[in-house]
Amino acid sequence: MIKAIVTDFDGTLVNTFQANYHAYREAFDQVGLSLSEEDYRKCYGLRFDGFMDAMGIEDAETRKRIRTLKGDCYPSHFGLLRVNQPLLDFIRMFRHNGGLTAVASTARAKNLTNALNHIGATGDFDLILAGEDVVNGKPSPEIYNTVMSRLGVTADQTLIFEDSAVGLQAAEASGAHYIKITL
Repeated sequence: MIKAIVTDFDGTLVNTFQANYHAYREAFDQVGLSLSEEDYRKCYGLRFDGFMDAMGIEDAETRKRIRTLKGDCYPSHFGLLRVNQPLLDFIRMFRHNGGLTAVASTARAKNLTNALNHIGATGDFDLILAGEDVVNGKPSPEIYNTVMSRLGVTADQTLIFEDSAVGLQAAEASGAHYIKITL
């Protein structure tokens, strides 16, 4: 019996591609770099350090500035967020009927919380885990294992919604049931 639903955020619960891309492009511009949509698409879903590595940005100070600038300007692009309303409605109904719900995202806690607040969904989850809450990013199952442990459920009692290849690998490695989402 499924007792917990866990969803990824970016690309699963909410299509955040355009909002993230525009925020990163703005941050890159402010440090004198450029970011094309094509280059960002190739890196979408990577944790910040992996994204910086893929973009060839090695300077620690530049990385820090990009992270800060992106976080600061991200909310100004929230008009580009597209909620997966059927999934959110399903999660709300599941929770209303006594199920446990969680978000497990590699996004920064600040960005995740701001976006959840913007779409009015913060209160729909018993637990929200962000990238800072785990050591290893997806495809490691650490974030999903941590959610299950904190909620007090087993893998066979958990259903995960994911969209990315690394997220699906993490979900599968956790032993939980999972469904691939495409937005």
